[in-house]
Amino acid sequence: MKQVIVIPSRLSSTRLREKPLQLIKGKPLIRWVVEGCVKTGKEVVLATDSERIAKVVQDLPIRIVFTPSELPSGSDRVAYAIKDIEADYVINYQGDEPFVYKDDVESLLSALDEYPVATLAIHDPDSYTSPSCVKVVLDENQRALYFSRSPIPYMKGNSSIYPLKHVGIYAFRREVLMDFVNWKPSTLERLESLEQLRLLEKGVDIKVLLSSNYYHGVDTEEDLKLVEEKITFYL
Repeated sequence: MKQVIVIPSRLSSTRLREKPLQLIKGKPLIRWVVEGCVKTGKEVVLATDSERIAKVVQDLPIRIVFTPSELPSGSDRVAYAIKDIEADYVINYQGDEPFVYKDDVESLLSALDEYPVATLAIHDPDSYTSPSCVKVVLDENQRALYFSRSPIPYMKGNSSIYPLKHVGIYAFRREVLMDFVNWKPSTLERLESLEQLRLLEKGVDIKVLLSSNYYHGVDTEEDLKLVEEKITFYL
């Protein structure tokens, strides 16, 4: 099976200006992501609408595909980027996730032998009440039952598993990704502003792998400061 990691990254962002170019330890955020993905040994594609983003990673052994700025989501950018690329399994590695672990990438790709879509989650009690952190609940086979910005499940007692914070990294079988971006946004997706709910509403299984690695995406200035502190231990 041909495997590829696609990193969608656009210059415009709502909460943090020119987010991909923000510096962490003197290095642009997008370069942290791309370098980490390259180290996994997989083929890496950057899907971007910006020459400025491309310029900061153009010396790395990757393919750069320029995508239209008007595409509505990262998944749409990934699908656009692989139109002319041979790939059976595709990882959508968000351009604001600076932590990359080869073991998790391999596990996601292996999960596609059995499931159409796979993603990651981590045990994170601090995320439970924050609407900016997406939570997920699972069935007994670790398939996603639901994702929400609300605190789920209701925690009447302590749990060794929950709450689970969703990590926005997805592995798709190619044909599922292409179907996904052609479906109209679903009811729950629009209400929660979470595109993965489109898959669940269509009855697509999403395998959720539990990781013990540290993840923290960058959306705000506070995230930048936290990641800069934590990334020293990641190096």
